[in-house]
Amino acid sequence: MSFYEDRCLPHLINCACGLKAFRKQRQLVVPQARGRVLEVGFGSGLNLPFYDRARVEFIWGLEPSAGMRKRARDNVSKSPLEVRWLDLPSEEIPLEDNSVDTILLTYTLCTIPDWRRALGEMRRVLKPGGQLIFSEHGRAPDADVRKWQDRLNPYWRRAFGGCNLNRAIPELIEKSGFSVLSLESGYILSPKLAGFNYWGSATSV
Repeated sequence: MSFYEDRCLPHLINCACGLKAFRKQRQLVVPQARGRVLEVGFGSGLNLPFYDRARVEFIWGLEPSAGMRKRARDNVSKSPLEVRWLDLPSEEIPLEDNSVDTILLTYTLCTIPDWRRALGEMRRVLKPGGQLIFSEHGRAPDADVRKWQDRLNPYWRRAFGGCNLNRAIPELIEKSGFSVLSLESGYILSPKLAGFNYWGSATSV
């Protein structure tokens, strides 16, 4: 792992994902989590303050980046919730079938290299009737914005740890065997090329 990936990138991602607009999105979706929660892309623990601890048994924090796990230490130590670390990529979730009540995805699906395999793993571990809760930025509905997303995506991905600007989030979820139960979308910040969000919930078909 390079110095940039270990030291600089976690700080950059933490600052970007901690923006006010993203905090508001976290406040909307995170309290819906219940039971045994798998948070994919746990990062520095920015979601911890928004969990309803009366509804959550514990959290599996899946975070392959050692730099992000280091940044999460303070947030985890301050939280009343138990966090059990999983340090493998989301394409390799080390949990049993049907063992998770809620999967939480916040600004993570944009970065997963093999999204199809990762979502397949999430579907495997999610209990029947369990929910995938998500808030993700992605492909914009406006042609002019999409043009710039496609044009800049290779450079953006290189600078921001594999983050993609132009993924059609609901389509990826549905193509992986989930049924979307609720979905909202809209621009939540500028620049528009990184500001179009999808949020909602899904369950395994």
